[in-house]
Amino acid sequence: MAFATAEYKERMRKTKERMESQGIEVLLITDPANMNYLTGYDGWSFYVHQLLVVMIDEDEPIWIGRAMDANCAKLTTWLYRDNIIPYPDGYVQSDTHHPMDFVSDILAQIGQSNRSIGVEMDTYYFTAKCYEQLRKGLPNAGFRDATLLVNWVRLIKSDQEIDYMRKAARLVEKAMQEGMDMIQAGVRECDVAAKILHAQVAGTEQFGGDYPSIMPLIPAGMKTSTPHLTWSDDLFRQGDAVILELTGCYRRYHSPLARTVSIGQPSEQLKALSEIVQEGINACLEGIGPGMPCEAIEEIWLKTIAKSGIVKESRLGYPVGLSYPPDWGEHTASLRKGDKTILQPNMTFHLIPGIWKDDFGFEVSETFRVTEKGCETLADFPRELVIKAEMTENSTAAMKELKQNRAYFS
Repeated sequence: MAFATAEYKERMRKTKERMESQGIEVLLITDPANMNYLTGYDGWSFYVHQLLVVMIDEDEPIWIGRAMDANCAKLTTWLYRDNIIPYPDGYVQSDTHHPMDFVSDILAQIGQSNRSIGVEMDTYYFTAKCYEQLRKGLPNAGFRDATLLVNWVRLIKSDQEIDYMRKAARLVEKAMQEGMDMIQAGVRECDVAAKILHAQVAGTEQFGGDYPSIMPLIPAGMKTSTPHLTWSDDLFRQGDAVILELTGCYRRYHSPLARTVSIGQPSEQLKALSEIVQEGINACLEGIGPGMPCEAIEEIWLKTIAKSGIVKESRLGYPVGLSYPPDWGEHTASLRKGDKTILQPNMTFHLIPGIWKDDFGFEVSETFRVTEKGCETLADFPRELVIKAEMTENSTAAMKELKQNRAYFS
């Protein structure tokens, strides 16, 4: 397991406090990050229905999932084997049997069918069909929306969680550097992506990496006008700007980082935008401290860049840490106007004041931890716009080797 049993039990205690405050007696957890947080469960099984049952008056939760994944629960969690309940494969993607029918039967058998039941209504993994089948199978239960209940418990990290995120930061530094080193005119986007993915997983000599919850985002040229593009087999061109938004991931804990590269001299527009955004993010990081509300960070940003006339419509950042695809965010607080969440030590956020114009954009970001006096940026990587020089003899040789390798494998 990634943590001691005592830490999992403390997380359970805090979760039950929130359950009690919301009048929830039974909590059904389908978000794999929340399942992991409370039990350690870690498998690529979230494409089928699975859940954790937390009962307010029981010390230990119950895992219910596909039969072939039950051994994963035995290997990765602190649960007693009797609390690991598999459903037969006939429930998988069936027109006549649904896993929530099985769950309803189990809850009825253990006397939980007429209680107040919380479900994560707004998650990627809990479908309308799941809710429909639960209501049909448990007609005497009272259902409540428990979306983000566990996510809010996760907001303040333990020291070991912070250690895992620092390791993830070492991984993203390595991946970012290797990606930047390879970017040149004439190189394919997919080859840079492959280099980054290798670095993310291979990690360092001391520790390897996990798969990230978001694939490397590598928009180039006109595509930098939008943030959420991955890669293609297009060639980078001289004069392109390239945005790299990546993460390191260690034991499912993430530390995202974004930087921007210019292949050759940048346009005056890009250069000016980069200077404005860097000034803004630097001011934010200098001003962050415990006791301030999340919205105060955006206020610093707005005050710093006011003279530029730049407007950023999207939020400035969000909490990160433990996550599974398709997102590395925790979905709770936001660094934007109106969010009164008070910053506390060991909260961790991805601060990303990206600006995307009609035909170009610029990103620079940091994952930071709130400390007792300020904040700690987890990665150590220059924030300046990186300008790649014209092709050198070494980079030409590297491109030739890439082409030879592609020819060999084709």
